[in-house]
Amino acid sequence: MALLGSGALAAALGLYVYAALAGAWGAARSARKLQRSARNALLAALPATATATGVLVTAFVRHDFSFVYVAEHSSRTLPFAYRVSALWGGQEGSLLLWLLILASVSFGAVLLNRRLVDRTLPWAVPILAALASFFAYLLVFVSSPFATQTAPLDGAGLNASLQNPYMLAHPPLLYVGYVGLTVPFAFAMAALLSRRLDARWLVATRRWTIVSWTCLGLAILLGSKWAYGTIGWGGYFAWDPVENAALMPWLTATAYLHSVMVQEKKGMLRVWNVSLVVLTFSLALLGTFLTRSGIVDSIHSFSRSPIGAWFVGFIAVVVLASIALVVVRLPLLRARSPQLESLVSREAGFLYNNLLLVAFALTVLWGVLFPVLSQTVRGVPYSVGPPYYDFFLRTFGLPLLLLTGIGPLIAWRRASLRSLRRSLAVPAVAALAAGVALVVAGDGGEPAGLAAYTFSAFVLTAIAVEFVRGTRARRSLDGGSWAAAFSSLVSRNRRRYGGYVVHAAVAMLAIGIAGSSLYRATAERRLHRGQTIAVHGYSLRYLGTSFRPGANHDELRAILAVSRHGARDGVVAAGRNHYHAEAFFGNAAAIRTDWLRAEDLFVIADSFDVDGSVDVKVIVNPLVDLIWLAGVVFLFGSFVALWPDAREEKRLVRHELSVGKVVPA
Repeated sequence: MALLGSGALAAALGLYVYAALAGAWGAARSARKLQRSARNALLAALPATATATGVLVTAFVRHDFSFVYVAEHSSRTLPFAYRVSALWGGQEGSLLLWLLILASVSFGAVLLNRRLVDRTLPWAVPILAALASFFAYLLVFVSSPFATQTAPLDGAGLNASLQNPYMLAHPPLLYVGYVGLTVPFAFAMAALLSRRLDARWLVATRRWTIVSWTCLGLAILLGSKWAYGTIGWGGYFAWDPVENAALMPWLTATAYLHSVMVQEKKGMLRVWNVSLVVLTFSLALLGTFLTRSGIVDSIHSFSRSPIGAWFVGFIAVVVLASIALVVVRLPLLRARSPQLESLVSREAGFLYNNLLLVAFALTVLWGVLFPVLSQTVRGVPYSVGPPYYDFFLRTFGLPLLLLTGIGPLIAWRRASLRSLRRSLAVPAVAALAAGVALVVAGDGGEPAGLAAYTFSAFVLTAIAVEFVRGTRARRSLDGGSWAAAFSSLVSRNRRRYGGYVVHAAVAMLAIGIAGSSLYRATAERRLHRGQTIAVHGYSLRYLGTSFRPGANHDELRAILAVSRHGARDGVVAAGRNHYHAEAFFGNAAAIRTDWLRAEDLFVIADSFDVDGSVDVKVIVNPLVDLIWLAGVVFLFGSFVALWPDAREEKRLVRHELSVGKVVPA
């Protein structure tokens, strides 16, 4: 089995290298047969990569501990689902999953845009193949998942923190987000090399970018939900370096998705958009490097390994080559590029949005790299903590939130003050009313929280106004019911109105973050049987402990009776899990969600003593569940934006006509 896996990886590496070299030669010499041969080699690499992955998954399922990687990340008592997810539980397997996703993405992107690639962007194939060659090389020569040994009786088990349902989806979504960003990068570089700098590559890669951006955003939220319920400190985002590594490319991809609309509609920002693609892909590679090199201290990262130096060199080559190519093609990118007509226009709003997003991403990047640089230069790793990130989150995040509501209300090219006042009047009144209501209710003590709430009210009202105005206009033109007019409105411009739904999700996220961060209540003490702990109207009485053995882990729980303002409200059980094979103790927090009061009761129990006492920490998190609900709304808005649009399809057909894919009758 190991020989089959190693051979499949070696075959994939050979196919990728051939596709890169033959494809580059064919693109440079306009040799169509060689280009097609390279394309076929790239497509054939997918089955080879899938075979290698299948071998490793089979080894996990069958408890084949002769594989060193399987023995290090599995055990006989590990449940089936986690045996499968153990594929990405370590460095070698996660790199193999990365390569499999990259092979699949390359296969789909090239096959679905075959004529465009063959006739207009032949450099896309060798670029995709070259990127895949690097990861295949690591797996074959540097960090192979198919190393073997004399099989032990049992394996070391899987990291206990990874034995969580959210981890079945979080890493694959994260990798799809990272790897999917390869497509816009490869097509952008191919457009530069081919001197084809029109909107064809934008149209061809738009949906790939949206899918990758959506997966990356969902992965961040799922990772936050996993941290909230598993790590056991009561929070969901700790500005961990690897968390930040996922956030940075999401921020720059968000900027790109906004600015690309300006290029499509006005032909502007061509240099900026290509630069954003390069920056986003480079940050995605950096995120992979931070996770797998062990260069930063993080609960998410793997131990230090020999692939760190390889990744540094690879990122340096990608960044320098991309910058050089952009600089060489600057005259073509700037040619016939219209200028910004007014600072008060929708395109100007998109530009402000971009600058804030990129500034925030670069600020986070500096916070991630500063400890590494200080260690290298001074020998002392100066850490950057949450206060640094929280400051810049407020500095850049609050204006971004406000722009989310203002941008869609401003006209293209130039907005008159009269039309601007008319568009902003209703949202501004709603925001003012929300702010006054919060102050009267006594919740306006935190300026950042008050700003987040009022700006969110502005955004949500602006979105509602846009939907109402559009539906009314559609109904006046087509007649019929309000529901039919609404459906027609959305179906005629799904990307626009799907984007509005995503904006609503952002406003909900802002409310959830502000409420759970600024208005949480906490209490902690050591309890003996019969003693109570009180916080924010809740009273919890310690009843005793329970113990339940299991096949994979044992559960020790503290049982607490809950009362709310004197009324009984059931019991909660919080404590620790002991994982047998891993010899690891993990937290098991008790979380009770009260949707009516819009708050979570979060209970942590630790340090169980022989006298029956236990340390208990109780947190009341208001509005935190809006964060997870925002993820559902975000996913729905992304689906709406991705759903085939008749007008978008016509534009795509026109682009394909220009490269000969469709021949009119």
